[in-house]
Amino acid sequence: MRKAALHNLGCKVNAYETDSMRQMLEQAGYEIVPFDAPADVYVINTCSVTNIADRKSRQMLHRAKKKNPGSVVVAAGCYVQTAKEQAQADPAIDILIGNNKKHELPKLLERFFQARAKDSCSSVADIGKEQEYEELSISHTGEHTRAFLKVQDGCNQFCSYCIIPYARGRVRSRKMSEVIREAETLAGKGCREAVLTGIHLSSYGVDLNSEDGAETVGLLDLIRKVHETEGIDRIRLGSLEPGIVTEEFAKALSELPKVCPHFHLSLQSGCDTTLKRMNRKYTCAEYKESCRLLRKYFAHPAITTDVIVGFPGETEEEFELTRKFLKEINFFEIHIFKYSLRRGTRAAELKPQVPEEIKGKRSDLLFEDLSVMNREYLDWHLGRELEVLMEEEVSFGGKKYFLGHTREYVKAAVLLPEGEIHHLENKLVKGIAASMLKEHVLRLEVKEL
Repeated sequence: MRKAALHNLGCKVNAYETDSMRQMLEQAGYEIVPFDAPADVYVINTCSVTNIADRKSRQMLHRAKKKNPGSVVVAAGCYVQTAKEQAQADPAIDILIGNNKKHELPKLLERFFQARAKDSCSSVADIGKEQEYEELSISHTGEHTRAFLKVQDGCNQFCSYCIIPYARGRVRSRKMSEVIREAETLAGKGCREAVLTGIHLSSYGVDLNSEDGAETVGLLDLIRKVHETEGIDRIRLGSLEPGIVTEEFAKALSELPKVCPHFHLSLQSGCDTTLKRMNRKYTCAEYKESCRLLRKYFAHPAITTDVIVGFPGETEEEFELTRKFLKEINFFEIHIFKYSLRRGTRAAELKPQVPEEIKGKRSDLLFEDLSVMNREYLDWHLGRELEVLMEEEVSFGGKKYFLGHTREYVKAAVLLPEGEIHHLENKLVKGIAASMLKEHVLRLEVKEL
């Protein structure tokens, strides 16, 4: 039996696809081993979102070949798509598989074992011309409580800093029937929380609609169908564009009790001038309105976001506008990124590029502000009843706890009585948030386990 090891780099969509490829190889008779173990096949699902991601992808590919020079090294995904010629010339890579072609992995491996020829055993399409969604699937997940469901691929936005439309192609939506089939399969394996994810989730369905407009389908329709799935108790949404949050959308979500009040609205900058240079399709006022609507229909929802500091041309005044806007919205969590130049994007040509030292200082200031916002949000929960989906046993201060997440994706843990065995994994537990157990973790008091 041949052994295969897989390694994932990048986003949640990549992680889903890596899980799918792993299960494909299992079904084809491969034994899956850890990436650090000797293997006959190494599959690296690459990332290309920044130049640094490209470098990490190459490093992992070379590391695999160095580990076992006789192994077959497969480069899959975004790096292959954006740097095909470089990947083809790399002696560490035996098979190239682009996006929308990952379902071909077992077939390409068998062909390679017979022919040992890179050119005839690789599959990289012109991704910009791909119109069909690649139907990958998973039947189980390593996390027994939560599963990511990929429902969409591609992006039509072309933000000036982003290579993803060139790596992933245009918007392609998964058939609703296939999403529901997979949700039912995972629920049957005990999964209670489904996270709908995609490259540009808000665009779900735009390519499924009829030309005459007689039949339309969108993300809200999909959420409603997943909501009907027996066994799925929670629905969490991946990153959303603020423009999708209309009064109708927010109200409709609030009427679906399985939808978690945890919303990641992509921002990137709190300055309209910077947003325009980024080619983002909204203003700060429009973003603020989306947050207002979510807070109108949900009680204290967790609103999280992404912010880029040091975008080309960002002045001190523009940065301070962003800083002020973040405080005004008062987020629960912010993913703060220092701008990283990406060759092949319009932003790479913009002047002036902000010095790394200034990016670092601005990033540090935002992290300081975030710590205050984060603590305020957590403190609000103290003394309130919370519902926690339990995930794993952990130790804090020499004592055993069971840890999980609330519907808002706040971590909470319950103390396990000494000498007693409690199987709490994948169970919904209600209790009172009594105190902060440690940073970012609430201590939950329950009447009985």
